[in-house]
Amino acid sequence: MSANSNILVIDDEVQIRRLLKLNLQSNNYNIIEAENGAMGLELAASHHPDVIILDLGLPDKDGLDVLKDLRQWSNIPVIILSVRNSENDIVTALDSGANDYLTKPFNTNELLARIRASLRQQYHELTSPVFRSGKLEVDLNSRIVKCNGELVKLTATEYSLLSLFVKNAGKVITHSYILKEVWGLPFSDETQYVRIFIAQLRKKLEDNPNHPELFTTESGIGYRLNII
Repeated sequence: MSANSNILVIDDEVQIRRLLKLNLQSNNYNIIEAENGAMGLELAASHHPDVIILDLGLPDKDGLDVLKDLRQWSNIPVIILSVRNSENDIVTALDSGANDYLTKPFNTNELLARIRASLRQQYHELTSPVFRSGKLEVDLNSRIVKCNGELVKLTATEYSLLSLFVKNAGKVITHSYILKEVWGLPFSDETQYVRIFIAQLRKKLEDNPNHPELFTTESGIGYRLNII
């Protein structure tokens, strides 16, 4: 699934591109390089990479604008790699369509793990009408949820929340995005709703709700449904 996948790196720093190329090629990824946003968008359209690694501080246009332009026509997974590390920057990027966010300096093994997660997400979307992760199985067409092979009864809100996570599996989704999609704009500040219902899903779907493997917390940002 990951062997020979194509990764587009959009970053104006030669040293960063060189480092990424060295590490990613040693893990059997093909690398395409762009030094600015315009070139990045052009290569994304012509090469159809499997994953894009995007810096926000580009010389010709802000990386967020590149991301927004890309999202008008493509769902290619995008991992932001940036020195910007404020909670607001991270939330804005994720709400604009980024799949993940890492800050520089970065850990190479963590980046590789995020790339693998993005590829698994794409693989699930392309190959299976039924989502599976560990012991969890969700059929969105029939609205059937199983855990350990047994049917799980969910409330309407719990199911709406779970289906949102399934549709964004592997991605970090922010509190504000969850509230907007499940409860609507009037509830955009009611983050306690998310915490309560995540706790309920963990209780019903996790082997150990106190040490969750499916629904992990991204502190201060939101949550991620892992593809195990």
